[in-house]
Amino acid sequence: MINLVVRDLHKRFGGNHVLKGVTFEVNGPELIGLIGPNGAGKTTLTNVLDGAIKPNSGTVYLNGQRIDQLQPYEVALAGLGRTFQVTRSFRRMSVLENLYVPALAMGRHESKAEIHGKAMDVLEFLTMDHLRNEFAQALSGGQQKLLELGRLLMLNPDVVILDEPFAGVHPRLMEIIYAYIRRVNDEGKAIIIISHQMDSIFSLSQRLLVLNFGDLIADGPPEEVKRDPAVIEAYLGAEEDEETAQPEEA
Repeated sequence: MINLVVRDLHKRFGGNHVLKGVTFEVNGPELIGLIGPNGAGKTTLTNVLDGAIKPNSGTVYLNGQRIDQLQPYEVALAGLGRTFQVTRSFRRMSVLENLYVPALAMGRHESKAEIHGKAMDVLEFLTMDHLRNEFAQALSGGQQKLLELGRLLMLNPDVVILDEPFAGVHPRLMEIIYAYIRRVNDEGKAIIIISHQMDSIFSLSQRLLVLNFGDLIADGPPEEVKRDPAVIEAYLGAEEDEETAQPEEA
């Protein structure tokens, strides 16, 4: 069973204490929303989990393996994959070639024909098969998000982190992303969704984690979390201070 254990994570950037002892577990194919006002530490937490930055202290274990000191590619090999708020593709490669990369990088023993067949299945599911020979740089912003989701399907991680998957997405593509999330979750994967779109988070998530200024202030079912006084205060305060909110990476 999937087991992600995050214990007492601290991260500082100079005098800025961005993560303050964040602790939680993911057990099995949970569908979790990670929310919080701007500057709460969501992106920093994600970057620690995927190996992009190292914590000052604390540990992260995935399926019994410690991953908080690994490089991002090693974390991916261990079974944790993510998308990015600003999409990252191989822009001068075709859509189909972009999907080949994760399977080839994982060093699997699948034949080229098997990898191609899987990639074509992914493109059909994402309704992008007609774009397979287009360069990634020619895709719209929403299509770029779908391409990143497709690469995660090719990677086949145990834990999937989706960073703002709904931002700036056309309603038709939103339906595809919803179907993607449900499919991956039904396949037994754990999913953590970072989003400011509360309607989507509350409709999809079985559990919510709420960060505020680096503290994990709530962890529980959505209906309980939305009534939590600390969560209400955090969001009301964020609305009042919206113009002075710090960037997420700060």
